[in-house]
Amino acid sequence: MKLRYTDRSKDDIELAFAWYERQRRGLGFEFLDCAEVSLRNIVNDPKMYQIRYSSFRSCPVRRFPFSIFYTIEKNEIVVHSVFDNRQDPKKKPE
Repeated sequence: MKLRYTDRSKDDIELAFAWYERQRRGLGFEFLDCAEVSLRNIVNDPKMYQIRYSSFRSCPVRRFPFSIFYTIEKNEIVVHSVFDNRQDPKKKPE
């Protein structure tokens, strides 16, 4: 199944990458690697992860306090947010 990213999810990834790179050189790439593993799991079995609210499913990112929020559409999986779990939960995608 094809993945499509919303503008918000792209921004989430860029911000997280930049923040982790400022913490330690190379850490941003480690974050991207772990996020990629989660995304591959989603593509391989999109229904493996529970619906958390409304129609959004959530997949945790290993080693990092992030969750990938996505929906399953007819012909694609839409990634709505790569959410930093330390944020206010009210900021989750709607």
